[in-house]
Amino acid sequence: MADRRPGIEIRTRRGAKVVASRRAKRLTDRGERNPLVYLVAVATAALTAAPVIYVMLGGFRSNQQINTDPTGLPNPWKPSNYLKVFADPVFWNESKNSLVIAVGATVGVCLLGVMVAFVLARYSFKGRGALYAVFAAGLMFPLTVAALPLYLLLGQIGLAGNPLSIILPQIGFQLPMTVVILVPFLRAIPAELEEASIIDGTTRIGFFWRILLPLSVPGLVTVGVLGFIASWNAYLLPMLLLNRTAEYTLPLGVAHYATEHSTDTAMVLAFTSICMLPALIFFTILQKRIVGGLTGAVKG
Repeated sequence: MADRRPGIEIRTRRGAKVVASRRAKRLTDRGERNPLVYLVAVATAALTAAPVIYVMLGGFRSNQQINTDPTGLPNPWKPSNYLKVFADPVFWNESKNSLVIAVGATVGVCLLGVMVAFVLARYSFKGRGALYAVFAAGLMFPLTVAALPLYLLLGQIGLAGNPLSIILPQIGFQLPMTVVILVPFLRAIPAELEEASIIDGTTRIGFFWRILLPLSVPGLVTVGVLGFIASWNAYLLPMLLLNRTAEYTLPLGVAHYATEHSTDTAMVLAFTSICMLPALIFFTILQKRIVGGLTGAVKG
């Protein structure tokens, strides 16, 4: 009887997994057949996309069309508004500033985040739980609370007006989310891989660079996209720390452009539309990878 118990246990576990899978499939099928689910999804998508579509279409209209019929379609279409924005060197300078800051913050938070997550996920040491709790608590710490101290500190050390004054705080504020996402993801990677690599003569650092990092690409893509979009859309820190117009990022540029061209609504809408496009395109292309990375973290 003792020899049969492992087999019975395995068959019981398999049976439980099959039952759970069938139950989940039935629930999914019910949701797919429920028209209320589609109605809520369509309504949510429409409410989210309507302002974006309105702004983009408004850029193809003239001020007279907008004043006459604010909710109408362009008639005739005027692509000249967008062409004027693309011909403006100020727009390209602000795009360059935003790109430098967003890429720098994304690379920094991904590199530091995966290092911290590797230690918390793969090492056992006293205080590990408390350290992880500190990062988790960082999710509840808003940037607005630290805005004034950061402004004073960065001004005293001479970084005000420098891209590093935006990149470094953004890395710090994005690290908690990055660590919280990556720790369960890295913890789910089998320990046998590390043991086998150590037997083959690979150090732990070698295992980190050669094996763990390639396996962590889905999670890194997730935190990278979220970090890039957050940095690209950041407004508060650039507003406080960037004083010259030559240093402005696109979110600041939109506010400045709207002030300068307050009477030219169509041009402001065109400028705003173009500033939104990079983040929208970036997120749309990589949305499946984001979901895959988050799913992997949840499963871990």
